[in-house]
Amino acid sequence: MILNISETGWEESSGLDPFFPPDHQDTSAPPKLPPLTIWGVALCVSGTLIATENAVVVTTILATPALRAPVFLLLASLGLADLLAGVALILHFLFQFCVEPSAWSELLTSGLLVTSLTASLCSLMGVALDRYLSLSHALTYGSSQSRRRAASLLLLVWLGASIIGAGPMMGWHCLEEPNSCSVARPLTRTYLSLLCGGFLVVVMVTLQLYAGICRVARRHAHAIATQRHFLPTSQPYASRHGGGRGFSRLILVLSVFVGCWMPFSLWGLLGDASSPPLYTYATLVPAAGSSLLNPLLYSLRNKDIRKVLLHACCPHRSSPPHTHPPVDV
Repeated sequence: MILNISETGWEESSGLDPFFPPDHQDTSAPPKLPPLTIWGVALCVSGTLIATENAVVVTTILATPALRAPVFLLLASLGLADLLAGVALILHFLFQFCVEPSAWSELLTSGLLVTSLTASLCSLMGVALDRYLSLSHALTYGSSQSRRRAASLLLLVWLGASIIGAGPMMGWHCLEEPNSCSVARPLTRTYLSLLCGGFLVVVMVTLQLYAGICRVARRHAHAIATQRHFLPTSQPYASRHGGGRGFSRLILVLSVFVGCWMPFSLWGLLGDASSPPLYTYATLVPAAGSSLLNPLLYSLRNKDIRKVLLHACCPHRSSPPHTHPPVDV
């Protein structure tokens, strides 16, 4: 897709690459590899970082039998989706600067990015759902039945993401009809509009789940305070037990989530092929950057995952991980 943004906006009819000056391009000569640029280096470095940190997360979860609660299945799914996003960025760099670009490579990388970003966003919604259920059904959530349901849900998520991502390879592209291109070539405007519309729906549902989490947590704090006859008038109960810190973390997670996904979702609906490609880069970079931030905000913040990593690095200085009931992500 997507990091090979539509040439329209600089030279729509000539097919020149917007990030290479015209004096470096010869439209009459046979296609040849473009010179390496800072954009290409940044692309390769960011893809490598994304793939590496998410590979660590996925390997840690899958290799540890103690990490089998529903939340860890969701974090593994999120890590796998972001890992594929990093691989797609690396492949784009290779196809762009190491081998001669072709239509199939463009369709392959765009389909892989669509699949990974769709699965990543749906996994983030699943993490929010897990948090909500672990609070509202604390006594029963985390059982083997819950794990089977989480696994079935993730299977459906990946099946749906794969079908959606196969769209460009199955012919839903604009390589033969440039007038139907969206802001992210080779995706058509119709395809990208449906995709971004779905992204916005998932974002809204996720925000509703986090709002429900806040309501349930507030009720629990009030109920505990009431049972203990511990309702001071000057200082709320929740703030005396870390509620303020938890609320700040929630604000951080939601700010990053909305800041990463909302710009591209809106731009994909409002923009068209005549829009400047720079705007597409400016909105797509945060969406791809979420794959770099997700392990830090979700997986590596989890104390059980950190304990596993510490035990793997320093087995003689740390105790092995133990199974815990619902975890704080």
